[in-house]
Amino acid sequence: MQKSKKAAESLTVMTNIVLPNETNSLRNLFGGELLSKMDRCASISAARHCERRVVTASVNHVSFNHPIPEAGIVVLESKVTRAFSTSMEIYVDVWLDDPINQRKIHTNEGIYTFVAVDEFNKPVPIPALEPETEEEKKRFDAALRRKELSLILSGRMKATDSVELKKLFAGEI
Repeated sequence: MQKSKKAAESLTVMTNIVLPNETNSLRNLFGGELLSKMDRCASISAARHCERRVVTASVNHVSFNHPIPEAGIVVLESKVTRAFSTSMEIYVDVWLDDPINQRKIHTNEGIYTFVAVDEFNKPVPIPALEPETEEEKKRFDAALRRKELSLILSGRMKATDSVELKKLFAGEI
């Protein structure tokens, strides 16, 4: 059995400046450009966690809360939030860094699922995750609810078989 890992071990921070060719007609970063950057950042976190090749299984949630302007400094931070048997959830936070005014604005967030694979692209077991901080614990708990909901919506689980969602709707969480 593989030794469990801390979420902090998968922390990945990427910093870029928004170039003119990455912007839309409003001179803000294209959503697709941001999704690509987020996927790269999340994939590094996933690989760090399992020390294997990884593939994107799904983009579960992305919110675009604040535009990122041309010439803006964009900072992406990702960490594994929960590890399952062969898949893991990675949370990506996106910040607009304004060093001149000494401000950081949380602009976006996204939740990705990656699967660890062997040389034949077959899923392989991965280490468990041990959350440490309050935020890591909160995201860890929520990841199981998101996974159950995803399985229900895809028809791979019956709603009556859900444990975490039943607790949520019964007011136990």
